[in-house]
Amino acid sequence: MLNKIWISFFLIALLSAFLRVFQGDYLVFDEIMRSVFSMSKTGFEISLGLTGVMAFWLGIMRIGESAGLIRVLTRLVSPFFSRLFPAVPSDHPAMGSMMMNFAANMLGLDNAATPLGLKAMKDLQELNPNKDTATNAQVMFLVINTSAVTLIPVSIFTYLHQLNHPNPTEVFLPILLATSFSTLTGIFVTCLFHRISLIKTGLWWMLSCIFIVLFYGVWQLSRLDPETLNQTSLIFSNFFIFGVICTFVGVAAIKKVNVYNEFITGAKDGFKTAIEIIPYLIAMLVGIGVFRASGAMSHLMHLFEMFFSGVAWVLFKMNLLDVPTMDLEFVKALPTALMKPLSGSGARGLMIETIKTYGPESMVSRIVATIQGSTETTFYVLAVYFGSVGIKNTRHAALCGLCADFAGVVSAIIICYLLF
Repeated sequence: MLNKIWISFFLIALLSAFLRVFQGDYLVFDEIMRSVFSMSKTGFEISLGLTGVMAFWLGIMRIGESAGLIRVLTRLVSPFFSRLFPAVPSDHPAMGSMMMNFAANMLGLDNAATPLGLKAMKDLQELNPNKDTATNAQVMFLVINTSAVTLIPVSIFTYLHQLNHPNPTEVFLPILLATSFSTLTGIFVTCLFHRISLIKTGLWWMLSCIFIVLFYGVWQLSRLDPETLNQTSLIFSNFFIFGVICTFVGVAAIKKVNVYNEFITGAKDGFKTAIEIIPYLIAMLVGIGVFRASGAMSHLMHLFEMFFSGVAWVLFKMNLLDVPTMDLEFVKALPTALMKPLSGSGARGLMIETIKTYGPESMVSRIVATIQGSTETTFYVLAVYFGSVGIKNTRHAALCGLCADFAGVVSAIIICYLLF
């Protein structure tokens, strides 16, 4: 799948570049080549920057495993996870690693979530009989990551505050609602591929209870003023992570585990994993950079405008609209929606540019901020997570992840129109 996606980036970029040449833009190939070199450098720098934090967290996870704490966490989440991951034994370390990864994602702790996710993927790879093909468990784990529910989207609040938004937290509830729909869609579609019944396994009721509790917590947090909310989320997030570190080290010391040696052993694995990621990450980022620099994204946006204008005309003819046009404000947010599965930094740049252009309180700015907070960089996660364990055949992981992203984007647009 990744092979087809990567080739498509270059073929579409080539066609787009030739179109620009015919229009008199002879510098397009210069832009493309500068993007190739820039993205290659970026891929290496990201991997290099990830090395330290990955070595640290895999070292901490090694201590937790040696102290038996991962097994305790596994037993706590096994009633839910055993239904989503029936092929993974309930006492396997992968259960604890996945739970830690999901918790970090929900708290918006990206630096912690990535190394914990890579650790979980390595644990799942131990159960993989065909090492170059993703298992059902690995696909499900990746899809949940690409549709990750973020309880406290602090980064979105920060960007909106820096862009002079008077009330950055107004997108708090829309983001959680949209990302919840994204996660539910991702789980549902993946369960269809894996022939897992949500009703028979009881997953439907479990997921409903989880989101009811989640929404109640969000409603309580949304009542706080922006400054208090940011301080509360920062304190809670840091306390949670540092508490985990101290607990792992403390319990391991009580059980007379050689904490230092265990940390070094885990850190070495983290360093090796970071090095293995480099070629996969560079390949994906270069493909994304070429696609963007060629102008293919601009052509795609024009097609979207034509498509939705045509839909409006058809609805008018069917007497479903009073006028032959519709509000196409959301189309201005689609570049971010299209870029987000490809590049997190690219989508972030597009979001900031959109908010600056149309104003922080405009409808399109609210939509684009909600989209940014409710979707994930699917192809980045595919490249990094599967690349770290040498998986080449990703099966239906990309399709399920994109379905989750699509649900997140559509729900973000609808929810923003309903609430604002």
